[in-house]
Amino acid sequence: MEEKDKHIDQSWKEKAEQEKETIKENKPQANAFTIPVPDFTFFVSTLAIQASIFLGQIPNPVTDKKEQDLPQGKFIIDTLEMLSEKTKGNLTPEENELLENMLYELRIQYIGLTEKKEK
Repeated sequence: MEEKDKHIDQSWKEKAEQEKETIKENKPQANAFTIPVPDFTFFVSTLAIQASIFLGQIPNPVTDKKEQDLPQGKFIIDTLEMLSEKTKGNLTPEENELLENMLYELRIQYIGLTEKKEK
C-alpha cells in the first residue's frame, strides 16, 4: 500500500499526541475524570452505595429514581459481611469500624424494609 492510499484521521492522531504529552507532564486534562485512589475505604463505600441503591434509599444514578431490588441489596450486604470475615484481623481500626458501621446500617435498613413487606 502506498503512503497516499493510507487514510489517517489527523484529529485523532493529534489528540492522542496531546494526551501523551499531558500524561508526561502529569497535568490533568480539562475534561478528564480523576480516578480515585483504590483503597479499602473507597471499595467498601462503593459497595455500600450500591446496596443503598438496591434498598431504595438513594436514587439509581441511571434512572434518577429510587428503586428497590431487595435480593440484590441482600447480596451486597452478604458480600460486605463475607469481606468482613475474610479481612478480620487485617484491617486498621478505622477500616474495621467503617465496615462494621456500614454493615450495621445496611442490615437495619434491610430488616426494616423486609418487615414492611411482610405486614
